Amino acid sequence: MRAGVTMGAMGMLIRVVINAIALWITALLVPGIDVGGGNAGHTALTVLVVAVIFGVVNAILKPIIKVVGCVFYILTLGLIALVVNALLFLLTDWISQQFDLPFAIDGFWPAFWGAIVMAAVSWVLSFLVPEPRAEND
Repeated sequence: MRAGVTMGAMGMLIRVVINAIALWITALLVPGIDVGGGNAGHTALTVLVVAVIFGVVNAILKPIIKVVGCVFYILTLGLIALVVNALLFLLTDWISQQFDLPFAIDGFWPAFWGAIVMAAVSWVLSFLVPEPRAEND
């Protein structure tokens, strides 16, 4: 039982770090997304906190949106997911601003492209980093 709890916590920590790296790369690649912070340590902390916010927003709202908007997902053959991801990314920006974090997205289109880049980078990193396993698996 204890190994399962530890593996779950380790998996969550790995997920946050992957999202933080993906967010940092996204900010480097997509104009209109800025992760400020001055020195490297402050920027790293900002990216980690924003990655946690992004993870919580996605974990809570995305399933609800999919259930409520399932008709739109079907009618658009899933393309509405791109818009939903951009809006969730903008919500992450808004929440970050409420905590005075130096993270900013300059509108819908940077959020749209940023959400796509973030998903792609996160997927690649998740593919490269193995999930932690319990010793008796």
